[in-house]
Amino acid sequence: MSLVNIGFGNTVNARRIIAIVSPDSAPIKRIIEEAKNTKKLIDATYGRRTRAVIIIDSYHVILSSHNPETLGHRFDNRENCNEKIKGEYNG
Repeated sequence: MSLVNIGFGNTVNARRIIAIVSPDSAPIKRIIEEAKNTKKLIDATYGRRTRAVIIIDSYHVILSSHNPETLGHRFDNRENCNEKIKGEYNG
């Protein structure tokens, strides 16, 4: 299982991430509100400003105080590390 750090010691399974987006647009704000109403919102900001919204395959919505670019780089680095490790095991 590949985990991505989303801040403050919280991690998300990288294989379950559908999107990492900015919370500024009206459609994303509606998605956040709908997740809150259906009890599928996970707030991992620790009271800080929401800078990224992570949507996973179960349609849970996770709020993070890190920028989407930062999380994207962590996701990319994790994927690259996994590919390198798989290559080493396969010979």
